[in-house]
Amino acid sequence: MQRELFENMPVPRAYLKVSVPVVLAMLIGVVYNMVDTWFISMTGNTDLVAGVSVCAPVFVLSVALGDIWGLGGSSLISRLLGQKKDEEAGSVSAFTMYASFGTGLLFMALLLLFRTPILHLLGANDASFAHASAYFSWIAVGTPFIIFYLIPNNELRTEGLANLGMWGAIAGSVANIALDPLFIFGLHMGAAGAALATTLSNVLSCTLYVLIIRKKCRILTVDPAKIRVSKEHAMEVLRIGLPASVTNITFSFSMMLTNRVLESFGNDRIAAMGIAMKINMVSMMTLIGFAFGGQPLIGYAFGSRDVKRFRAILRFAYLFEACLGACFAVILYFAAPFLMGLFLDDPAVVAAGISMIRFMQISSLLLGFALVTTCVCQAVGNATGSFILSLCRQGVLFFAAIMILPGLLGFTGVLLAQPAADLLTDIPALLILLMILKKQKA
Repeated sequence: MQRELFENMPVPRAYLKVSVPVVLAMLIGVVYNMVDTWFISMTGNTDLVAGVSVCAPVFVLSVALGDIWGLGGSSLISRLLGQKKDEEAGSVSAFTMYASFGTGLLFMALLLLFRTPILHLLGANDASFAHASAYFSWIAVGTPFIIFYLIPNNELRTEGLANLGMWGAIAGSVANIALDPLFIFGLHMGAAGAALATTLSNVLSCTLYVLIIRKKCRILTVDPAKIRVSKEHAMEVLRIGLPASVTNITFSFSMMLTNRVLESFGNDRIAAMGIAMKINMVSMMTLIGFAFGGQPLIGYAFGSRDVKRFRAILRFAYLFEACLGACFAVILYFAAPFLMGLFLDDPAVVAAGISMIRFMQISSLLLGFALVTTCVCQAVGNATGSFILSLCRQGVLFFAAIMILPGLLGFTGVLLAQPAADLLTDIPALLILLMILKKQKA
């Protein structure tokens, strides 16, 4: 446990020390995701690309289920460590590890049992269904490991071991990149090969994480004898984790809804959106990584009642996110034609993807404030604030925007839906932040 990092290290240095490894791990994940998309696009089959794209919400929903235990657990563990309750923190870690894997097994069974109706709900049509089904099946098998992966990935930071968490993620991503061409082209598995590579890479990462916890951690544990936690602690994990997971659940919902709306514009638009979103993940994952990477630092300062350090961390986080978002907006706006050209040579798909990427950069300018505020809510145990913000951006506000704007502006309205939701989400984010600071001052 690196208490010097949490208590005395200068805020900018401490914040970057705990968040940079998170960002690097996320970016490696984005790289493998883009390489995965590139290999799939090399088949030259737009229906295959569309089939894989419509399955994206399943992966996102798996991440959401992992966040229940990963974010809920890391929030509580950080606060317990700030209060010097190390033994209780260890029990919470064991509880979340095993609860997450059990959740994954149940989710896998449901996905496989209701595969066909789920695929139709996600927007798979006659042309893309076979490819979507092949990809879906292997992703479903891998869900226990996708969900479990999020627990040590989040909780290692609470002990100041973000670097080890990064290497576990990188190992899985490198394995995925290596396995993709083997399965997709070497074994002629197509979409199923891409999903199998993803599943096996997550198995590798989970195995490494278990070894890291057993060998390097003083507080975190996978010892089944430590699973028992108090009812209060179990409920606290869920109280923070459930609202936190809403972010990815609503993201899954928004992707599904977007694909359904784009279906009327043709499979080429669905394929373009799938590629554009993965390119845009470079900026989104970086912003998310820096926002949530600092959560253990915020939670520890709050738990130890160090008000001065708590507010210094928040000032740095908000300023850093604003500057980073502006940089990404400019870079990706001008790089959009080159980046889309790397994946496809179909002029219609490329043109649609360029417009999508450029409109997405409006969100880069607006997203940071809501992200940091959501992180603050989770870190301090403000489940209500976290739930409201998670529900707004890609839930209620996005639903309203995607239902109204396409009718008024056509295809452009689809592209403006997310930026409009982001702008409106910043309003409750500001109000919630002011209430947290006022309550702390009182």
